[in-house]
Amino acid sequence: MSYETLLVEIRDSVGLITLNRPDRLNAINYQMSVDLEAVLAEFAADGQVRSVILTGAGRAFCAGADIKEMVDPAARLLPIYRHYNFFNRLADFEKPVLAAVNGACNGGGLELALCCDFRLAADTASFGLGEVKLGVIPAGGGTIRLPRLIGAGRAKEFMYFGNRVDAGEAERIGLVNRVVPLEHLMPEVRSWAAELAERPPLSLKMLKSCVDLGLEMDLTGALDYEKRCAEVLFGTDDRQEGMRAFVEKRKPVFKGR
Repeated sequence: MSYETLLVEIRDSVGLITLNRPDRLNAINYQMSVDLEAVLAEFAADGQVRSVILTGAGRAFCAGADIKEMVDPAARLLPIYRHYNFFNRLADFEKPVLAAVNGACNGGGLELALCCDFRLAADTASFGLGEVKLGVIPAGGGTIRLPRLIGAGRAKEFMYFGNRVDAGEAERIGLVNRVVPLEHLMPEVRSWAAELAERPPLSLKMLKSCVDLGLEMDLTGALDYEKRCAEVLFGTDDRQEGMRAFVEKRKPVFKGR
């Protein structure tokens, strides 16, 4: 797989996507939005890929939208106008996705991270949604996903002022799951991804669906949906393998069936 704005590799059932515009702090341009949609489609169809890591090349995770492209009248319109589906594609991706935030994570970059299931950050990382300072608002789901993660009050403070926070504060308010030294970031994220790759894919899919869709439902509807997902899983080969391995005191081998 070769992409103009991404580096992509698959190793030990883990797909790694590296945003690769380091000279622009990995800012999202039109081509990157196209490439992200394409690689997500490839990973979704590849049964060998069990979990995915998203990170950035160089000293930034992603600085957000490429403002230079946005103000260039000769440039193709940015995803905000005609190609913003990749945010939802990432959020709805059925396999676990981990953001390895290696540096600056701002604007659309933070919105990318919010679409991931987990966010692990280097202690040198920083986070912000500063769109208000440009006379616009986050438009990649930030106004919706951030309040669901850290609460409405903190999210409004984050977006109304548009200021950045460091990794320690991001962990304190629940924006990231874990903060580690920069040199430990990828080993830590790969450890998480490798363990998730060993979990039953159908169970992970159902868990993600129950949590994400459950947040949009009333309590009764969410509980009913959870029950129906559990019933589906009870009839799978993976359920039989998991319980048989437990009884036999061995490590299960899940096939996603």
